[in-house]
Amino acid sequence: MKKLHLLFIVMLSSYTIQAQEISDALRYSQSEIQGTARFRALSGAFGALGGDMSAVSLNPAGSAIFSQSHASFTVSNIDTDNTTRYFNGLVNSNESNFDINQGGAAFVFASKNNSPWKKFTLAIAYEKTADHEDNWLARGTNTNDDGQFSNSIASYFYDFADGKRLDEISTLPGESVSEAYRDIGSVFGFAHQQAFLGFESFILEPDDINDDANTFYSSNVSPGNFVHDYSYFATGYNGKVTFNFAAQYEDNLYLGLNLNSHFIDYQRTNLLFEDNINAGSTVNFIEFENSLSTRGNGFSFQLGGIMKLSPEFRVGLTYDSPTWYSIDEETTQYLATDGDNGFIEIFPDVVNIYPRYRLKTPSKISGSLAYVFAKQGLISFDYSKKDYSKTEFRPTSDAFFSDQNEVMSNIFTDASTYRIGGEYKVKQWSFRGGYRFEESPYADGVTIGDLNGYSLGLGYSFGNTKLDVTYDASERSFATPLYNVGLIDSATIDRKNSNITLSLSFNI
Repeated sequence: MKKLHLLFIVMLSSYTIQAQEISDALRYSQSEIQGTARFRALSGAFGALGGDMSAVSLNPAGSAIFSQSHASFTVSNIDTDNTTRYFNGLVNSNESNFDINQGGAAFVFASKNNSPWKKFTLAIAYEKTADHEDNWLARGTNTNDDGQFSNSIASYFYDFADGKRLDEISTLPGESVSEAYRDIGSVFGFAHQQAFLGFESFILEPDDINDDANTFYSSNVSPGNFVHDYSYFATGYNGKVTFNFAAQYEDNLYLGLNLNSHFIDYQRTNLLFEDNINAGSTVNFIEFENSLSTRGNGFSFQLGGIMKLSPEFRVGLTYDSPTWYSIDEETTQYLATDGDNGFIEIFPDVVNIYPRYRLKTPSKISGSLAYVFAKQGLISFDYSKKDYSKTEFRPTSDAFFSDQNEVMSNIFTDASTYRIGGEYKVKQWSFRGGYRFEESPYADGVTIGDLNGYSLGLGYSFGNTKLDVTYDASERSFATPLYNVGLIDSATIDRKNSNITLSLSFNI
């Protein structure tokens, strides 16, 4: 049946081949405090200040604050510490890496006539907007007293298999496991592949194994207690290259435009070991590994302005458009079981390449205030708002994407961000500090909690060259389900990110 109706089924169910997750859509919609050491030292509260290459990425009018051409480069060491609680287990893990996360230059052109446009600037800058380097472990005994096996990974395969014909989730005569896995994915999609893994590994038992039309299944894993050892490993980052144009009008107004080219590079692997000694189980051990590789590129633009209301007081306003991404994904899977049927290993050695899809992230509005104490120091405040419920998979006419978008509109919400920073100068030295608070993008406020962060920085001016160093840290809690289907119990993660950033900037 699978091969006889191949073209017909592909036409009817092409959308089911998609495997996009809501958590991925949110990941690519968020950005972090990155950039120069001075920018990070003020916790990113730079919207009304300008005069910094990372401030240009925040508010495009910021490059017009430069009095002469300017360039900067930044390196950073990022340390992530995760404390994970999963039932009776508590595990700590740490990840540290070093990276170049910013570089750019702005070129200032002064007006040579009596035009009210005093100067204009052209700038180009690279900035890492999010770091995906992360690993965490969840270990514990998952207990369930309701007589079901929903606390086992077996429930994952059962939920996918329920209602599907046996001949759609099994090998044909003379067909290898790899061939069947590939063909089932091509014809029926991701959900059937998962059911196939569950059946071929003996986790699932059909009510009538001799009936191709069978759609009812039971589990060879009995209810009870399950020892879980779950690992999550991720690498990669989001970044953008900004092409900036800004101008100064008269003495007090600065206007700017950014055209941004975005890219995504993300890899993730999760691995689960499950053991049980439950009475009646003929499968006592399961190993399940999933890997995801994501590449994407996108476009956005920003419009911004800064106005000096007085020599000391400045206000800024920025509009960030949605980012329109085009994304490619590939996955691989591995499953092994052990029990009464012996050790069963299913390694399809097949890379699932999914159709390219599009993602629209929400827009953002930011307002900023700053007070500058002559050449002695400053204090700055930024506020921004972003409605994550507007995140969209596209095309919206696709039934799968439409369902996902409806879910996101219900579970995501608008989130505000508050940043405050200050700087005080003593001769060639600059002392800096900042604080930021970001609301959860989830309506429940638990799946991802609020973020609190602070920063401390020091700068030294050699004249045309400046050297800056900053330490910043943030904390946030997560309630992360191990899987989105079946085994949906969550691991609670308390995450602390800390960074040491060093920047060299100079006038050209």
